[in-house]
Amino acid sequence: MEREFAIIKLGSTFGWLSEREGDFEDWVLARLHRSAEDVRIVRPLDDEPLPEPFRLRGAILTGAHAMVTERLDWSERTAGWIREIVSARVPLLGICYGHQLLAYAMGGVVGPNPRGEEVGRAQVHLTAAGRSDPLLSVLPDGAEVYCSHYQSALTLPQGAAPLAHNPHEPHHAFRLGDCAWGVQFHPEFTPHVLDAYVQELIGVPPAPRPSLSPPTSSSVSSASAASSGDGVALGEALLQRFWALAVRGDG
Repeated sequence: MEREFAIIKLGSTFGWLSEREGDFEDWVLARLHRSAEDVRIVRPLDDEPLPEPFRLRGAILTGAHAMVTERLDWSERTAGWIREIVSARVPLLGICYGHQLLAYAMGGVVGPNPRGEEVGRAQVHLTAAGRSDPLLSVLPDGAEVYCSHYQSALTLPQGAAPLAHNPHEPHHAFRLGDCAWGVQFHPEFTPHVLDAYVQELIGVPPAPRPSLSPPTSSSVSSASAASSGDGVALGEALLQRFWALAVRGDG
């Protein structure tokens, strides 16, 4: 039996943005250079059944506009499924909400970040574990990433290895075991998508290109000196490395 790669769609972006730029799963596919025919897209919000672990070669949990602390039925069901996936050692990557849900499902604590929301560009620094990690090591220390989150994984699950951090978010990435990762930032975002989130959430128009720097605000992460394209290239490298790790494990 040939195993599948799944994108677990945990939410949708703003309606107007989806019409113009696509949705979370489309952005993941674009960074992977894959089409919808290459993956199985599962929508727990629509009561679609989550795939059995033995049928999967790997899975990505998307972001969402919901909050893990709302304990929504579909989210709680997905948390139970995550525990099965991790136990079965199926490669798993959680992005933003998916990162938080992975932490929560495995015994961590999720809640509002005490430093407020993080929206815009940010730099993340790798821990020693991150620099040697099979996935996060594709990023340089001080990598530019794109962020949009209010809640965070406040406490990681027991045994989790912290991989990346910055002054605003101490748990920007972590690994649990040898094949489950969470990243709080959005490797699938583009500058256009990031602009939309900055404008929607903070009410500041996009900066003129090519700088695309987020506005000065206590709730917006500081811009790095990296060029506007670096966040896309690094996000693409991360997602493609995860795909390669999943395929290699399947072989």
